[in-house]
Amino acid sequence: MTVAAQMLDTYPKDLGGVDKQKLLECIEACFECAQACTACADACLSEDMVAELTKCIRSNTDCADICDTTGRVLSRHTGYDANLTRAVLEACAAACKACGDECESHASMHEHCRVCAEACRRCERACRDLISSLG
Repeated sequence: MTVAAQMLDTYPKDLGGVDKQKLLECIEACFECAQACTACADACLSEDMVAELTKCIRSNTDCADICDTTGRVLSRHTGYDANLTRAVLEACAAACKACGDECESHASMHEHCRVCAEACRRCERACRDLISSLG
């Protein structure tokens, strides 16, 4: 059992009708994507053709920040604000889509971009799944 799952299981109050499994999957996908994007940006900086990867690096760093923030917001339940949560999830899904598209365009040349694109796609799906379960 992951730490995120343990924390959700030990939360002393009701989660307000939020699907706990979708919430858990989204939190974990956000933090995994943030790590993948951070590592991908760093790997891009080590490539010989770094100038051609400027947009990818920017997309990676933006996505990492947004995913990290989303994971942190989703980890807080006291005083839950459905409208804020939905807006953060929409922003995260959009960042993951953009970063996934950009990384995918470099995936045939850079394995780290392929791995990152897959993490972005998983996170985008998890955000959209959670949004649809919010009603």
